[in-house]
Amino acid sequence: MLWTGIDLFMAAVLGPVLGGLDPEARADVFRRFTPKMTFLMPVLALVTIVGGITLALRLGYFPNADPWLALLNVAIVVPALLLIGHQFRAFGDRRWQAVFGVATAGSVAYLATTLPAFAMTTPVVAVSLAIIVVLSVLGFGVLLPGEVLMYREMTSPEPDTERIGAIGLRNAKLAGVQGLFQLSIIVVMVYMRWGGF
Repeated sequence: MLWTGIDLFMAAVLGPVLGGLDPEARADVFRRFTPKMTFLMPVLALVTIVGGITLALRLGYFPNADPWLALLNVAIVVPALLLIGHQFRAFGDRRWQAVFGVATAGSVAYLATTLPAFAMTTPVVAVSLAIIVVLSVLGFGVLLPGEVLMYREMTSPEPDTERIGAIGLRNAKLAGVQGLFQLSIIVVMVYMRWGGF
């Protein structure tokens, strides 16, 4: 719930406030805000996702989990890494190519080993996994790299305050999109618990 609350706060309160500030003042807010959020939000996201999947497995709500988790892994890792490479303009960097190659090969190998056991899971779990993909790709592929780019810009010898403010405002708006998806997953969880799952 903390992850959802922070995203909704950023969209409903912080985004509109920052949108009304001049670029210098906006950049000043993000100088203090970004280092803390860069650590907090990915941790909250990972704990929430892993905790939710673990709970669904233990309660028996997630039949045929292994192939679905492998599919989830591919659907998150490959697009997120492509978005990270795009934001950092790293497609020509051999280090990024190596990380992308190893991560993609590992994800595809995991999927290939579990695919023979593939069977349909419940529709509500499939919807939950689709929402997790959107949240993860947006969070780890767009928002987190944006936070890192802002931090790098802030610590550069001549920070570009307009760029810091623009990336920060984009991230605040995208946090609102994440908040809406998180509310939808809460609706799905309520349905799973009390809707005749």
